[in-house]
Amino acid sequence: MDNTAKKLQLKSDVGLIGGVSLIAGVMIGSGIFMSPQTVLLNIGSPGASLVSWAGCGLLTMLASLSYTELGTVIHESGGEYMYILRTSGNLMAFICAFISLLVVRPSSNTGLALSFAQNAVAPFYEDCEIPALVIKSVAACGLVLLTIVNCLNVRSSMAVTTILMVVKFLALAVISISGVVSLIQGSTENLQNAFQGTSSSTGVIGMSFYQCLWAYDGWNTLNSVTEELKHPENGFFSHSLGAV
Repeated sequence: MDNTAKKLQLKSDVGLIGGVSLIAGVMIGSGIFMSPQTVLLNIGSPGASLVSWAGCGLLTMLASLSYTELGTVIHESGGEYMYILRTSGNLMAFICAFISLLVVRPSSNTGLALSFAQNAVAPFYEDCEIPALVIKSVAACGLVLLTIVNCLNVRSSMAVTTILMVVKFLALAVISISGVVSLIQGSTENLQNAFQGTSSSTGVIGMSFYQCLWAYDGWNTLNSVTEELKHPENGFFSHSLGAV
């Protein structure tokens, strides 16, 4: 018998395309399709809305660069939990995991699932209000299905993530191209006096930034599967960040 202790290791099945798909697939969620109108209504003007999106984009980029450095230094899965564990000790890491598992993740996933369900069943209820039970049932089925896929193996999860990323990109491309065509045709009335009606309330500005950051959320996902990446020490994080 071989008594040599062997460390349990995860399979390194996530390549560059899979990693980029994971980041982009999580970032391009329901937030980007729901937040823009909320931000515009709260802040009060198109110009201030664009400034909010740009500011949150800058914050997200700086945070992503920090996580890129952490991912190449600490080659362990777990994301912020592992970083807090290595820098602040067991207690702070436990608090982070406790809050994440009981509050942050469930509430976030519930919101995303309900948003998906509402849009998925909307075509079947064009002339009437969608029953709450139907929305909740579809949302629950979606969560269970994705959980099963992620539990099977990494490759199946990456395949589903890649497919969903392509679908999301196509949806965003249709929306973006439609907007560009509308501008070319002369629909520029929203750009005239772009900052007129901007709200100066601190609460409104904070809520607008919150909505923007929610849409950008997902940039830190790849660091949760660091041990499943192929050669992260060779600049995987830098390449994937540049690709995104």
